[in-house]
Amino acid sequence: MRTFITLTLAAVLFAACAKQNDQMSKCENDSWDKVFPLSEKVSHKKVSFQNQYGLTLVGDLYQPKGLSDQVPSTKYAAIAVSGPFGATKEQSSGLYAMKMAERGFIALAFDPSYTGESSGEPRRTASPDINTEDFMAAVDFLSKQENADAGRIGIIGICGWGGIALNAAAADPRIKATVASTMYDMTRVSGNGYYDSADSEQARHEARQALAAQRLADPAAMAGGVVDPLPDDAPQFVKDYHDYYKTARGYHVRSGNSNDGWRVIGTQAFANSRFLYYINEIRSAVLVMHGEKAHSRYFGEAAYHYMVDGKAEGYKSVVAPNPCPENKELLIIPGASHCDLYDGGFTGSAGTGEPKNLIPWDKLAGFFNKNLQ
Repeated sequence: MRTFITLTLAAVLFAACAKQNDQMSKCENDSWDKVFPLSEKVSHKKVSFQNQYGLTLVGDLYQPKGLSDQVPSTKYAAIAVSGPFGATKEQSSGLYAMKMAERGFIALAFDPSYTGESSGEPRRTASPDINTEDFMAAVDFLSKQENADAGRIGIIGICGWGGIALNAAAADPRIKATVASTMYDMTRVSGNGYYDSADSEQARHEARQALAAQRLADPAAMAGGVVDPLPDDAPQFVKDYHDYYKTARGYHVRSGNSNDGWRVIGTQAFANSRFLYYINEIRSAVLVMHGEKAHSRYFGEAAYHYMVDGKAEGYKSVVAPNPCPENKELLIIPGASHCDLYDGGFTGSAGTGEPKNLIPWDKLAGFFNKNLQ
């Protein structure tokens, strides 16, 4: 059970770290600024590395405790984690990385370019190219770690970064296993709207006109983030986002989702792209994990079927079936919503109830153990 002490400590910690610029808002390395407690089973250190565009990515490296005392010849499988889209490594991705480190992996949670503590101006923008490169740069970094086995590297993408992870796996055969958790296809939703409700030339033309006008009116304008305060008639999934991002359960000062959102034109390129065109050619192992009650479930199911069968609702192109369908899996978590797979979920609002523990950590570890041999 979470207590008011937890809420108070979280508020004090975030206030101590807060500044106006999200990139420059950094706690000291010996301060714990995550939304989850540090496991006694792992060690943690802040790291940084560059992608091929010259941007510096900042991450948290989690390792099984005692690993640093072992001889370098002892090699471990490694996992890079990012997401949700608009979130930071202090939130869900850090939790996933830590849980994998508890189970024997070297795990890196990182802030994407233009986000959190990573570099890039203007802040909180996105690129299909650069964000895919971010994952591949994380693989570069892990491959060079003394105790990591460069031939045994996997990735986890959460929410919007689930689609990016699949795109990276299609592009980079060094990625031997991929988990897409509670995934969004950011290119599909940007181009077609939710549930493909704006999948028409006219709707896209109107959206393009609005974005073009925005570039001249105020290219730095921000929008999105989580609705706060909640309207009485807010859909359940909007309430779920608020419950995670706007409370001590998941609030973080550097997270766009926790605060003022994203640049209005920050995902303009996504609407004219498609991440998942080549995922039917991914030969390495993939696990698509989604909640039974998630509003986003259709993204994961469609991506899985397109990846395995070469066709799915929402995808216009029909391509060849996957050459390696046997190592692809779709896992639907009973009773889980979209945000339940950020941290496992809680029974009460604002994360004050009992944990639901809906994320099957041992299942994920088993998937990586099997496919990162």
